[in-house]
Amino acid sequence: MVQKRPSRSAPTISQVAAAAGVSRSTVSRAFSRPEAIGQETANRIRDLAREMGYAPNHTARALSTGRHGNIGLIVPDVSNPFFPPLIRGAQVEADRADFCVFLGNSDESPAQEAKLLDRFSGQVEGVVLVSTRLSDNEVMAVAELRPIVLVNRDVEGIPRVLIDSSIGVAEAVTHLVELGHSNIVYVSGPSKSWSNRQRRNAFKRTTKQAGVEATSVHSEVPNYESGRALVDKILAAGATAAICFDDLLAQGVMGGLAERGISVPEQFSVIGCDDVIGATTYPALTSVSSPTLQAGRTAVSILLDRLSDNVSRDVRYTLDTRLVVRQTTGPAPGSGSPAR
Repeated sequence: MVQKRPSRSAPTISQVAAAAGVSRSTVSRAFSRPEAIGQETANRIRDLAREMGYAPNHTARALSTGRHGNIGLIVPDVSNPFFPPLIRGAQVEADRADFCVFLGNSDESPAQEAKLLDRFSGQVEGVVLVSTRLSDNEVMAVAELRPIVLVNRDVEGIPRVLIDSSIGVAEAVTHLVELGHSNIVYVSGPSKSWSNRQRRNAFKRTTKQAGVEATSVHSEVPNYESGRALVDKILAAGATAAICFDDLLAQGVMGGLAERGISVPEQFSVIGCDDVIGATTYPALTSVSSPTLQAGRTAVSILLDRLSDNVSRDVRYTLDTRLVVRQTTGPAPGSGSPAR
């Protein structure tokens, strides 16, 4: 007959604290807010806890403190390649503080976004809203109920991280003008997108300053098929170059041009925004590069500070963009401008 060995009970937080020579609260912070006690101290405590076989009890923490160790992250389109690096950055920053990220996809719908916020209620301590499609009043109403941080939405009084596309788009217009393009079209994105408004305004402002003809065509859903479907409108405008709201639209425009036998960049130049697939297209796409991973990390860091009451409500953090020139921009047909 095989005798069972008596099971050894898991060590408690008090035992870990005694072994480390610190208080129970310091052990707790080593897992929940390591930056509050210093990374070196937190690593020492966590290594010791691991050797002892200790694991933090999140359920007990929730019952005793009312805090779940969860935060929400809602994006408008999880399939858009702009968002995965941002999600990854948010996850990395949350994991550093031993927080779990609940991900929601609103599918570009304000109603779905509100539904997700309702479902997250009671399960998360705060939410990061990325490119929210809610109105300003709706955003402020949400902020009254729980701590939130916005990404790419500028609402005064609410912490936000903004990727400033205006610099990169201005560089894109200047680049095309220097190549001899005098008629440029902006392929617009979702009407409720803060980023789209910022990019469109920068496009209008810079083309006006340059004295070139500028038009816009609109796509409410920024994807390959939308860009492909807009090519006839783009060509009807007489444009020789397009700056697109994002890389997906740019890729679609390139596909539509190819179907019509129009070569890029010899006969038409295309620029995208966000630089998430630019290096993998053929030809490689010239694009306005956005620091999306950094935006995700920064937003979660601000939210965690907000949960600890270490930051004012009205923090406004701005990240710059830049133009990355590749193979989809060239001299305007008949301009005589040299290739760059």
